[in-house]
Amino acid sequence: MIGLQEGSVDWELILASGSPRRRDLLREAGLSFQILSPDVEELEGDALPPRELCLANARLKCMAVSLTHPDAMVIGSDTVVALGGKVYGKPADLEEAAENLRTFRGRVQEVMSGVVLSHGDRRSEFVCTSFVKFRDYSEEIIAEYLEKVPVLDKAGGYAIQDHGEMLIEKFEGDYDNIVGLPVALVLDQLDRMGFPLPSTDR
Repeated sequence: MIGLQEGSVDWELILASGSPRRRDLLREAGLSFQILSPDVEELEGDALPPRELCLANARLKCMAVSLTHPDAMVIGSDTVVALGGKVYGKPADLEEAAENLRTFRGRVQEVMSGVVLSHGDRRSEFVCTSFVKFRDYSEEIIAEYLEKVPVLDKAGGYAIQDHGEMLIEKFEGDYDNIVGLPVALVLDQLDRMGFPLPSTDR
């Protein structure tokens, strides 16, 4: 199947994710899209190595939506945070979130986003990795951070865009990737697959 041509009224873009952070990042990039959060059972942290895990879950989300919307361009994504090969998911409660932050302090963590784009029988897959260096913060800072930021819906129990300066000394790589979606790479792949991108001065 060849891609629809630029200017076609039939282009449809779907984000296969309920993440408000991914939604906001795509909107800031000027894209118009639908949101369909697929009901899939994601693989857990110990099922695969971190890089393979985020890509497998992104593929699950993307293909679940592509099956019912084969003519749409579908974006599936999954972000994991890993330290020493261990994946840290969304904490079950504030106690687990606090324990995560104790583990992270003074150390460098990997943040990986797996992204799968699908349109008909065409597919693009990639993983973007960034690195986050945590401060050697105190117990008081941990408590203050957990009071300020709702963390239970965030991988690892923190968010760089929400008072991240309290916890994070520096980062390397794509900032948007740490937030939840490497937008520049997504736009590049959309362009390569023939999807018409909005005009921008960026």
